[in-house]
Amino acid sequence: MSHAISLNAVVPPELAGCRIDQAAATLFAEYSRERLKQWIHSGMLTCNGERKKPKEKVLGGEQLVIDAQLEEETQAAPEAIDLDIIYEDNYLMIINKPAGLVVHPGAGNHTGTLMNALLHHQQNLVQLPRAGIVHRLDRDTTGLMVVAKTLPAHTHLVAQLASKQVYREYEAVAYGQMTAGGTVDAPIDRHPHDRVRMAVVPGGRNAVTQYRILQRYPHHTHVRVQLETGRTHQIRVHMAHIGHALVGDPVYARLRFPKGASEALQDTMRHFSRQALHARRLGLVHPATEEQCLWESPLPDDFVALLAALKADATPE
Repeated sequence: MSHAISLNAVVPPELAGCRIDQAAATLFAEYSRERLKQWIHSGMLTCNGERKKPKEKVLGGEQLVIDAQLEEETQAAPEAIDLDIIYEDNYLMIINKPAGLVVHPGAGNHTGTLMNALLHHQQNLVQLPRAGIVHRLDRDTTGLMVVAKTLPAHTHLVAQLASKQVYREYEAVAYGQMTAGGTVDAPIDRHPHDRVRMAVVPGGRNAVTQYRILQRYPHHTHVRVQLETGRTHQIRVHMAHIGHALVGDPVYARLRFPKGASEALQDTMRHFSRQALHARRLGLVHPATEEQCLWESPLPDDFVALLAALKADATPE
């Protein structure tokens, strides 16, 4: 299944002397520069009806015409998997992801992913990179994700993420009682000896996490976390790095009970088998209306039960 795109524009005088790919990126800003370059190379984007090279210069007054076909980009099978969609329009959808749902297929997870579910929900997402997925949550992290439904929306959202315009706020429960909020500014990359893990590594990719305290318990802290960057496992790695790994994290923490913990708290923690991390709020500029939008997702039941158990344990009988 393919979808045709037909657009045209006249190169204005102020773009005289620019490369064709630069002029196209200005005139057709809703598409990425890389995609426009592909269309120029393939002859789907022509200049005065002629096939040109991306680096050739324009003089002004030329007619740039796109006559392109969007082919299938996502090689995954549609699957009827329930989605908790909290907002949807013609350009994007906001999904509340449950624990246990992998975002896209990979080693050991070829089916049953969010991508498979999206392709079943809307067939033409097959024409978008990763079926419109522009960022990810770890399998057992719950909460809000945005998915693009058109190529221009995809380009717009990817650019917002790159320029740190997307607001992402999480809630987490960490081991240990924190004294104050703060900022973790520590580079992250693959762990040098364990390829499954990420780690704070000198020379790694820039990563900045802000956190503030919502509630202190005797041996744990409920925190609000805001991402400035979006590295793999960033919150989990950064909180472990400062000595406050997330409760339930199977990779960066080990199960430990505080001295004197009640049987009820021990039982709750024993059965909380995922990292206590929830993407609570998501804010972005709508790719079509340019309005600032903000969505919020309530804490999932297991997270609420964990907080209740911590509160009950901290309250003298």
